[in-house]
Amino acid sequence: MFSKEEKKSTNELSQTSNIIGKSTVLDGSIESGGNIRVEGKVHGNAKAKAKFVMGSDAYVDGNVVARSGEVAGKVNGNIEISELLILKPTAVINGDILTNQLVVEPGATFNGGCKMGHLAKDIVIEIPESRVTEK
Repeated sequence: MFSKEEKKSTNELSQTSNIIGKSTVLDGSIESGGNIRVEGKVHGNAKAKAKFVMGSDAYVDGNVVARSGEVAGKVNGNIEISELLILKPTAVINGDILTNQLVVEPGATFNGGCKMGHLAKDIVIEIPESRVTEK
């Protein structure tokens, strides 16, 4: 189905990590073919083809889409996780959750609707033509 070259680049992308540090504020959305870890603040949407992780002091004001997720911070927006979503004791979610599996640890706060058993779908990361650089 995939050539060796395509498999290699897909595996490399899924293993990349992007970190929004504790003292960092991002005004805008972030999309990654790999993992995203937020320790600071994101005012916009976050989309990861792999795992999305939030620290206990992290804040996202926007929607989150990822294959799997672990949230310990605050999210004001909807969360769509294709596989497993874990809400840690310090998590505060104000929005709807759509996921296949959900673990809510004691202490987590969730205000919104939840749909589970949703079929995993492919997460598409679109790069606008104006941002594509030629080699």
